[in-house]
Amino acid sequence: MSGFIDEVPIQIRAGHGGAGSVHFHKEKFVEFGGPDGGDGGKGGDVIFVAEGRMMTLENYLPDRMYAAQDGEPGLGQNRNGKNGEDLILKVPVGTQIIDSVTMELIYDFNHDGETFTIATGGRGGKGNTFFKTSVQQAPRYSQPGEDGGQLSLILELKLLADIGIVGLPNAGKSTLLAKITHAHPKIAGYAFTTLSPNLGVVHRHEDLFRYTVADIPGIIEGASRGVGLGISFLKHIERVQGILFLFDGGNLQLEEELEMLRSELGNYNQVLLSKKFLIVINKMDIWDGDPEFTAEIQKNYSHLGEIICISADKESNLDYLLERIDKVFFPEKSKLVYENT
Repeated sequence: MSGFIDEVPIQIRAGHGGAGSVHFHKEKFVEFGGPDGGDGGKGGDVIFVAEGRMMTLENYLPDRMYAAQDGEPGLGQNRNGKNGEDLILKVPVGTQIIDSVTMELIYDFNHDGETFTIATGGRGGKGNTFFKTSVQQAPRYSQPGEDGGQLSLILELKLLADIGIVGLPNAGKSTLLAKITHAHPKIAGYAFTTLSPNLGVVHRHEDLFRYTVADIPGIIEGASRGVGLGISFLKHIERVQGILFLFDGGNLQLEEELEMLRSELGNYNQVLLSKKFLIVINKMDIWDGDPEFTAEIQKNYSHLGEIICISADKESNLDYLLERIDKVFFPEKSKLVYENT
């Protein structure tokens, strides 16, 4: 299994506790040895850990059982069994753990290094030494170990991007991401070049602050119902602070395309319609960046929101776009920066 995997069903099981020992002391010249059976070891826990360097769930095989180690049984001479080792499962930041039976959210990882114990190992059983009393001098029984917790889960990854770039296929989303970050997405001149979300980090004002940008695969009409690629990746903009709606300036039908995109976002999740947004028209090099033509476009579509014209390929007006992103999506951070410059 390879590629961008953002949802996978798995089974997990914590370790069983080891059984207690039934054993009696045996020593030369000692005729009546007492009980000396040790306790069983505790089963290992199953622990999830968020790993900031991971970007996909591709390491996990669907429906596979991931089990922690069982505790070892107790031994004679009051030797306790060894505890089972914990199982550490690493997942990307942004992963949600969902109970596949109830579909309830169990845990949501938002920070690198965050840990969550999903299942606790079973307790080890007591050996027969534990049950010795003044009345029962030679107990011939012990406890079995307890079972570890077991669950059927769905791991679902929702990227923790600050800004999502949304647009139709070939609007230039991957090119823009590559120009404003250090990301290296695949770029080509045909529809659906981007088959999975790409993430990049923008460093602003000598790294006084930074933010992540996600390039979402092209959305077409019906995406929220499963048409094209969009529905598979709309989840990755649920947590963004703002959206860049990007349009191809060489084939501009801004009003209709924006309405379609917002409709698909709203059909998927109404919360997306409350996000701040900027409208970005790409490929202004087609009209050679003519300022009068640019001003006319901005005036004609001003009722839709703030319009910014750029050429991602030629790197035209990108500094202004980044400045507007600073001020619109990160007002508190940018206020500190711009007031001191």
